Amino acid sequence: MEGSINILSLSLLLILSLAQGGLTNPNCAKFHQDNKDSSTLQVIHVDSPCSPLKQQNAHSLSWVDSVLQMQNKDTNRLLFLASLVAGRSFVPIASGRQILQTPTYIVRAKIGTPPQTLLVALDNSNDFSWFPCGGCVGCSSNVLSYDKSTTFSNVSCERASCSLVPKRDCDAATCTFNLTYGGSSVGGTLSSETLALATDPIPEFLFGCVKKISGSNTPPQGLLGLGRGSLSFISQSESLYKSTFSYCLPSYKSPNFSGTLRLGPKGQPQRIKTTPLLRNPRRSSFYYVNLVAVKVGKRIVDIPPSAFAFNSNTGAGTIIDSGTVFTRLVEPAYTAVRNEFRRRMGRNTTVTSLGGFDTCYTVPITIPTITLMFAGMNVTLPQDNFLIKSSSSSTTCLAMAASPADPVNSVLNVIASWQQQNHRILFDVPNSRVGVARETCS
Repeated sequence: MEGSINILSLSLLLILSLAQGGLTNPNCAKFHQDNKDSSTLQVIHVDSPCSPLKQQNAHSLSWVDSVLQMQNKDTNRLLFLASLVAGRSFVPIASGRQILQTPTYIVRAKIGTPPQTLLVALDNSNDFSWFPCGGCVGCSSNVLSYDKSTTFSNVSCERASCSLVPKRDCDAATCTFNLTYGGSSVGGTLSSETLALATDPIPEFLFGCVKKISGSNTPPQGLLGLGRGSLSFISQSESLYKSTFSYCLPSYKSPNFSGTLRLGPKGQPQRIKTTPLLRNPRRSSFYYVNLVAVKVGKRIVDIPPSAFAFNSNTGAGTIIDSGTVFTRLVEPAYTAVRNEFRRRMGRNTTVTSLGGFDTCYTVPITIPTITLMFAGMNVTLPQDNFLIKSSSSSTTCLAMAASPADPVNSVLNVIASWQQQNHRILFDVPNSRVGVARETCS
């Protein structure tokens, strides 16, 4: 598949925001230092206390409001992911749905010659990278000043790469596009520029140079697509990084910058549990895996095999996604897991709800374990990876939900970032495998 998410911004505004909060914290200063490792970069959650992209009013949100805000964005993202098919990047198939895409982790990218630094959203379910460019109507002040770069160029309609751009328009000589992006429209040109993550330069990187935005649901500084399509960062840097990368996502509350994106085979963990990486032609950008069962406590939950079945004709199956926050299972699977979780909690506990989370408790409780069982690999989640615990009350919720029903498209199971936090997730495309290993990076 090929689309996803929402969050970012920098330049003079970034400098001001850093001066106001980021660099006054010694932990924050660490993130803004150059990384001397050419293939490893730091990852920060956009809502981290040190994030320069943290919304100004974020501190006023209660824990409950913060969680519900993320969950609402998740629901829209899931509908978007379910609607995509090969050749229809960024275009919802189900009619009339407004999709709000929301990547929640950001990395630094250096773009142009001399390099300009932007903080970009990390999204492994999106192919098309794009950044707002100077002169953009409707963009923030944090843009790529392409007129100051000696390596920038626009791509003509005659180049084969133009045919890969979603919603392209070739009425003029330059390859242009107009995308529907949530409640917003995004227009610009396919362009070429030198891009560097950490210290590795990638010349002639193809991306969308955004010139016009209508609406407010777009990442202020753009998107780095780590999907599997031809325009993705992974495909364009294949000669350098061999279509291999891993990341460790810190907690979204973490004030530290120890999360990392590691590019290329070098330095990847040697001892790591793996499961086969699947390719689904119906949604060819996604990283599919074979989820076969879920264990709650010591019991494997009774789930219909069809709930997890991989189907190359419909696009059904299970994906690992960095932009969805909370894991979603198709309705029969989620209901079975939830009911077994409640049963293990005991009959004397009172179940409450919080927004779309329907399994919450407000008294001290003993929690059963949850294990995701993939083909050839079991991952037992620490409690922080499947529970939401309020810091201001005694409320604790199961951090999973049912995938939203979609009458038009196949519904996906999505292993989301909350469940991935503090794990090294390896995507090894040449060897068709996904690996998971515990790693504390918060």
